[in-house]
Amino acid sequence: MHEAHQEALKTLEACIVACNTCFDACLNESHVTHMTDCIRLDRDCADICSLLSQAIVRNSPNVAVLATACKEICLACAEECSKHDHDHCQKCAAACEACAKACDSLV
Repeated sequence: MHEAHQEALKTLEACIVACNTCFDACLNESHVTHMTDCIRLDRDCADICSLLSQAIVRNSPNVAVLATACKEICLACAEECSKHDHDHCQKCAAACEACAKACDSLV
């Protein structure tokens, strides 16, 4: 199954990187307390993307369920990140939106 979903896997990986980059950069912002929701969603999003990626590779019967959850978390992360003007947040929002679309192809 994972051979048929190479593009989705690449998109998931890009989202993991963007979320982890955003997470780390948010921790270094001068007003980190204003970034709490962004940080939490970055972590959740990176984690669900990683879990979904692993499920795809091992042909899990739960790919569709995980993809549905991943899409919801990606959209929530994109919405939160898009509220912030930081470059890392804007890049993360774009990666999360692309990942949410990729999740649709897995359901």
